[in-house]
Amino acid sequence: MTEPVRSGEQNVTGVWHGLYTYENGGSTSFVATLIESGGSLSGTTHELSTSGASIATVLFASLTGSRHDSAVTFLKTYDRPDALHQRPVAYEGTLNGEGTEIEGRWTIRKNRSGKFLMVRSPGQTAKAERKVSERVR
Repeated sequence: MTEPVRSGEQNVTGVWHGLYTYENGGSTSFVATLIESGGSLSGTTHELSTSGASIATVLFASLTGSRHDSAVTFLKTYDRPDALHQRPVAYEGTLNGEGTEIEGRWTIRKNRSGKFLMVRSPGQTAKAERKVSERVR
């Protein structure tokens, strides 16, 4: 069951546009759809592959994780991995006070990492909160 969103309480449910960067300075944009219920997160991402045999194809992934106060963590697992996208990617970030940005680091097997930033418009936050509240009634 979905919990009601109380006034002033953060919730990360919604569509987020993001960018993650590599150690070499390159970057990849992505779109994430997050659903938060009781501090648990689930969702999906899609992004355009920028390397390897799957270059210029859309990659889809599933997300599972959690949010505690402003700390957001999730694991991204590609749906149909190729040689470069076999391993899950761990994300650890911080939600800003307005609930419109999550910024942090991604890591693959402790030896590859980089930064990421996800942005959601304030209007989407209000719409998501209204929908959750309406479904609970």
